[in-house]
This record gives sequence, structure tokens and C-alpha cells, in this order.
Amino acid sequence: MKISVKVKANSKESRIEKIEDNLFLVHVKSPPFENKANCELIEIVSEYFNVPKSKVSIISGMNSKNKILEIKK
Repeated sequence: MKISVKVKANSKESRIEKIEDNLFLVHVKSPPFENKANCELIEIVSEYFNVPKSKVSIISGMNSKNKILEIKK
């Protein structure tokens, strides 16, 4: 399954909001450098979909706010 994600880094709290079927807004506490926000993003998404972190990967947008993630079940 592929989902589109918009990431808001440096947020006060970590949370995920579903905008549409495959579009999510994810707030992460981590800063957007040294891959910290991406790591926290994968952690939040894996908890939301109840899959291991190893099953979530960023396939597009590693250095962008807008990303495409693949979730393998």
C-alpha cells in the first residue's frame, strides 16, 4: 500500500491526521535534519498502521515535506 504524507517537523507533539484515504498529515517533534524527522515519521506511521518499522519505507521525498511511503503487510 502506498500513502502520501505531508510532514510538519518541530511540532509540539507527534501525531498523525488522516486527510483523505491515502493522504496523511504527520506532525513530528524532531527537527528536519540528520534524518531525525524521517525516522520519527516511520515510527509514527508504523504504530498507526500496526506494522513493524521495517515494513514502512520512504520511496519518494527523502528531503521534502511531501513524501510517498510504502507500507508492506
